[in-house]
Order: sequence, then C-alpha cells, then structure tokens
Amino acid sequence: MEQGTLVLNLPTSLSNLRRVLVFTTLTVLSFFVPFTIGHPQLLVGIVVNACLFLSVIFLPKKYYLPIIVMPSLGLLARGIVFGSLTPFLIYFLPFIWLGNLVLVLAFKKLFFTGSVSIIVSAAAKFLFLFIVANIYFNFHLVPQLFLQSMGMLQLFTALIGGFVALIILKIYGKHYARN
Repeated sequence: MEQGTLVLNLPTSLSNLRRVLVFTTLTVLSFFVPFTIGHPQLLVGIVVNACLFLSVIFLPKKYYLPIIVMPSLGLLARGIVFGSLTPFLIYFLPFIWLGNLVLVLAFKKLFFTGSVSIIVSAAAKFLFLFIVANIYFNFHLVPQLFLQSMGMLQLFTALIGGFVALIILKIYGKHYARN
C-alpha cells in the first residue's frame, strides 16, 4: 500500500503512518501502564481495556495480538523486576490472553450495535475470566483474592475502558472531520 492509502473494513480508516502511530501507542501503553503503574487495578484495567477497544476501532486484525498479550506481560515483568511476582499470575496468563481475545472479537463482531457491543464484549470477558478463576479456586490453585480481581472488577474496567474508547473515537472523529 502506498503512503496515504486508507484501510477499508474498519470502523475507522487510517493512513499507513497513522496506523503505525496508533499501533505503537496502544502497544506501548498496554505494556508500560501495567509495568510502571501496576496498581490500582481499576485505573490500569481501564487503560488496558481502552487500548483493546481502540485496537478494534482503529487497526486491522493483524495488529491485535501484541495489544492482547502485552498487558499481562507488563504485569509479569513488573513482578519480576520489583519482586512482587505472584506465581498465580503465571497460571492465568493464557486465560487473560484468551479473555482479551474474547473481548476484542466480540466487540469487532458487534461494533456497529453501539453501546451494546461494549456491554456484551465486557460481559463475555468477565464471564470467561470469572469462570476460570472459580475453577482454579475450587481446585485450591489460587487464593480467593483472584475471584475479586477476575470478577466484577474485570467487568467494570472493561465497561469503562470501552466507553473511554468511544469518547476517544468521538474526539478523533470531530478532529478528523475538520482536517
């Protein structure tokens, strides 16, 4: 594709340069927010989920994978570097990635249904992670704390992150329409 060519079949079309900038920004944010901030989980979760939603809005599918896996890798790296690594996080990595994938794919499939797409995709991610956390807890593999962090907090951060992404899209649309 030439510089300035737009990508079709996305909720928003970007030039190659803008696509690379958006991809780089979302990837860096999705890794470094969990790595540098770490807590509170509410703030980190909102930023990470906003990045996931924005990846669907602005990028083709081939760009999703790094944004899906980077948040948990950032959290894992934080635990290694700062010594607060919980071995339980390692058990959850593939499921966190799958939960993020569920959110992204559900949102992509339902994008044009408006707020419903955010609610359904956030609920799907929450249910998936909460079921996994319950199974792990019932087998005594993780402490009860994981039921909280993989429970309603996941739903709230995904919902808020989705609506933050829509606000960013609206702001982008107003700015882009003027240019």
